[in-house]
Amino acid sequence: MSLELATDPTSIPTAPENSAAIGTAAQSARLQQAVAVLQRLAQAVRQQVIGRDDVIELAIIALVADGHVLLEDFPGSGKTTLAKALGEAIVPSAQDLAEGVNSTIAAFRRIQFTPDLLPSDVTGGAVFDTHSNSFHFRHGPIFAHVVLADEINRTSPKVQSAMLEAMGEKQVTVDNTTYALDKLFFVIATQNPLDLVGTYPLPTPQLDRFLFKISMQHIDRASELDVLETWKSRRDTGSANRLQVSRSDVLAARAAIDDEVVIARAIKTALVDISRNLREDERVLQGNSTRSMVLLLPALQVLAALRGRSFVSADDIETLLPRVLGHRVELAPGVADLGKVLRDCMREPMEALARATLRPEP
Repeated sequence: MSLELATDPTSIPTAPENSAAIGTAAQSARLQQAVAVLQRLAQAVRQQVIGRDDVIELAIIALVADGHVLLEDFPGSGKTTLAKALGEAIVPSAQDLAEGVNSTIAAFRRIQFTPDLLPSDVTGGAVFDTHSNSFHFRHGPIFAHVVLADEINRTSPKVQSAMLEAMGEKQVTVDNTTYALDKLFFVIATQNPLDLVGTYPLPTPQLDRFLFKISMQHIDRASELDVLETWKSRRDTGSANRLQVSRSDVLAARAAIDDEVVIARAIKTALVDISRNLREDERVLQGNSTRSMVLLLPALQVLAALRGRSFVSADDIETLLPRVLGHRVELAPGVADLGKVLRDCMREPMEALARATLRPEP
């Protein structure tokens, strides 16, 4: 779903960004430092991924907002390169190494989902040690900062259920023992939009755990030519020579944005009213969940920070809401234009938001 589906400036009023009722535009030094970390992370990924700036930004927003991303793409579109570049750009700090935080956590892991995959192939399992005559837990590929779940809809519902706990609670349970995943655990899942033979449609609860669903298109001509011109240099550049940020810096940036970026009550009211309008619309068979709005809040904060603000504005809602609702809202039979439905349901709440932000604080 493209952003244009829900961002028609002639139909949805926006709030002025200098409004006192929303917050102050000045960013603190702590917030500026957080934004610098995210910009460096984006620059590191762009060294390896060309022509995907919008996808890179959404992936970083989801990472910092503690969400996950579902990509609908075609083979060879750069999804593995994107996930690997993002994972390898995050390295443990000296403090992390001293505390042993990353002793069992890899920077990046790819899991190729197939029909014969077992839950233990993802989470890990008990392995018998002949020397000690005992079992010990072998960590699976899910224990990584960034996990690429390639063709996630090709595996059985049993494996999907193992992913649910990992994505929702950042932990896995094996043999009645729970193992915590890293705080930066982030899933980039993919599915082919055309090749659906032998696939298992993702259940609604799992879809709801993805913050964004992104339909990737082919990159433009100039970017594609740039890929061909630079592929050798990008291939031969070792990870040590690339831009990197520390795990602790990313976590500090997440905490700073959460503390420093203001979400006014009027913003939350607009989100609730939009959700209620969607659920009550006769063109909508199933509306979005409350969880989707909870997941959206930190994403709005990250986007506002990247745009140089210390408050969430109506523009942020218009940018991210289609990405969040596109895979959650199910239309009634015969209705095909989700963009029009979303615009209609957003109109009144966004008008009320504009009036609220125009009213100065007492």
